[in-house]
Amino acid sequence: MTTPAPVLARAQAMLEVGRPQEALAALGTLAADDVLGPAALRLRCAALAQLDRWPEAGEAARVGLSAHGPDSDLLYWLACAEQHAGHPELAERVLLDGLALAPHDTDLLCAYADLCASEGQVEKAKKLIDLAAAQEPDAPLVYATRVKVAYARGEDREAQRISREFVAAYPANPFANALLGGVNAARGEVGAAYASFRRAVAEDPTKGAYAESALDMRIAGHPLMVPLRPIMRFGALKVWLVAIGLIFGLRVLGQPWLSFPVALLWLAYCVYSWVVPPLVRWWVRRHW
Repeated sequence: MTTPAPVLARAQAMLEVGRPQEALAALGTLAADDVLGPAALRLRCAALAQLDRWPEAGEAARVGLSAHGPDSDLLYWLACAEQHAGHPELAERVLLDGLALAPHDTDLLCAYADLCASEGQVEKAKKLIDLAAAQEPDAPLVYATRVKVAYARGEDREAQRISREFVAAYPANPFANALLGGVNAARGEVGAAYASFRRAVAEDPTKGAYAESALDMRIAGHPLMVPLRPIMRFGALKVWLVAIGLIFGLRVLGQPWLSFPVALLWLAYCVYSWVVPPLVRWWVRRHW
């Protein structure tokens, strides 16, 4: 078996370039005692998280905490695993335990801010991410969490601005590009979203979600999809409410003769929205 220090360094290097499988393979060369060391378990959690294998990441964190006692890094990974498992209350308790050990830990503050934002506690999330940003303003996790919190607060322009700063600071980071793509898509900027997702794919071709998002934006950018941009930008419910409000508003204003053709146009629009997207998706996939 290889001595621990070089193996851990190699695993860390693999994680930094987005190669978690190779990091796990390197960790697998450690002796049995070293595999369960706190440093190895932290790296294992990080690699499993990059692979979205959250149950295994949580189990690795539990093993480390059981064997070595409280550890802020392992508590961070356990909290993330519990959040992904749909256990927000347990995740919060774990994060509070971690912050009791390391009150200024950036990762823990970001994880807590992300949890609060996902649970609708947006003002608390803003305070937490501000604390994290005061510690490490240029950390990738801080950028990503600031975007999520801004979006949760309904500040989509601010989320887009921060996403652009994230990409400017880390142009080769696939997650930064994908995050900008998601924000651009949410704002209805289909062309910009497609370009961002394509850059994410170029930086990390192994991430299927990036390729799928790029394909979705390619479909959304097709000329036949242009009439459906309002639905993409504002959502079907809001567009439906506007259409119904217009139809009944014309009746209230004493213009029923106008409400009928508007209703027919709306019906045609609905049929278009049901029929055209599957056809466009089939066509684009065929030529992708």
